[in-house]
Amino acid sequence: MKNEDWQVLKSMELDDWLNFIDSDDELGLTTIKAKSRAPTADEHLVAKFQEINDFYNTNKRLPENNMANISELMLFKRLESIKNNDEQCRALVDFDEFNLLPLTHEVTAQEPELVEREINSFEDIFEDDDFGLLGDSDQSIFNIKHIKADKRAKTDFVARRKSCKDFDKYKDLFPIVQKELNSGQRKIIEFDDKGENLVVGEFYILSGVLLYLEEVEFSSDAKTVNGKRFRKDGRTRCIFENGTESNMLYRSLAKALYADGKIVSPVGEYFADIKNINEDDESAGFIYILSSQSQDSRIQAIPNLFKIGYSRTPVKKRIANAANEPTYLMAPVEVVASYECYNMNTQKFENLVHTVFKDVCIDVEVADLQGNMCKPREWFSVPLEQINTAIDLIVNGQIVNYRYNSATRKLELK
Repeated sequence: MKNEDWQVLKSMELDDWLNFIDSDDELGLTTIKAKSRAPTADEHLVAKFQEINDFYNTNKRLPENNMANISELMLFKRLESIKNNDEQCRALVDFDEFNLLPLTHEVTAQEPELVEREINSFEDIFEDDDFGLLGDSDQSIFNIKHIKADKRAKTDFVARRKSCKDFDKYKDLFPIVQKELNSGQRKIIEFDDKGENLVVGEFYILSGVLLYLEEVEFSSDAKTVNGKRFRKDGRTRCIFENGTESNMLYRSLAKALYADGKIVSPVGEYFADIKNINEDDESAGFIYILSSQSQDSRIQAIPNLFKIGYSRTPVKKRIANAANEPTYLMAPVEVVASYECYNMNTQKFENLVHTVFKDVCIDVEVADLQGNMCKPREWFSVPLEQINTAIDLIVNGQIVNYRYNSATRKLELK
């Protein structure tokens, strides 16, 4: 720059000087470019998962472990990484439009092996990704902080519950099942594991609501990979008696039932079907379960009060005079369940049931018509489902392995 030009610049005001520099900037050196905002960890995770959604939407299948297609292999590894991370699965629940993600899984923790691996293929590269750089598995990067709390799903069950549009197809099933439960054709039993008792086409009770398991579509099989154990999982279709439905995960349904649910047994599974009885079979009488209609406050105060009895005559005939008999607490009774038995010693069967529940046999006195005090001995304070379970265990010969715990009010293995 010439001396005279410098003198001119020195005499300029600051604004004029800046305008002069800007107008003479042929190379654009003074142009200020807008600084792009780096994506947040939340946005990065969602964007990565959206690529998997796009793949599924285009191909109608999940990305596979395809060594011939590196981009698909990357998506496969990314999806596996996300599926193994509960926090990421929950954060992405609102973006999982194709139900690709589980919300529960079991992992057997292992210490990382500090060994040097031989690298001979792309698969070896991904297996050697100890820092999760290829599979997007760094939890700290994807620690979701900017999603509002009300957008997160508390559980898969809550997130997936909605009105059942074709409930008319199912609504008549539920009153029938309730009637079969009341008549003893079905019974309520404990859900004693976390998945194997789930059968399509059967009924369950979840938090007091009857549900029908209409369908299960498995998306993953039970397997163990690199020390990590995964159980089979997939989406279900559950129809509830209140007109709602859910597509909760198979594993989520099992865990919910294990925590607060029951199994409704199939009709006739635990007792002989009358259609299979032939002329050579001999009726041995009836085992029955009754509830009392007594107005005595002492009787009404006893929870889960049932009479377990045996009769050679039909039950309705046997209880016709219940209001006048001490064995029935001098009050009418209601038949909860009645089973006609064939080719067996029904009295011994009844005695076995009484032995199982002997610790909860009630101790109460009632006066007969003559004013004599009597102590009925066949009334028990025990949940109905436990009575049904005991009968089942007697039928299959397993009752010797169980005892009734009056504290927990459940049959337990000895």
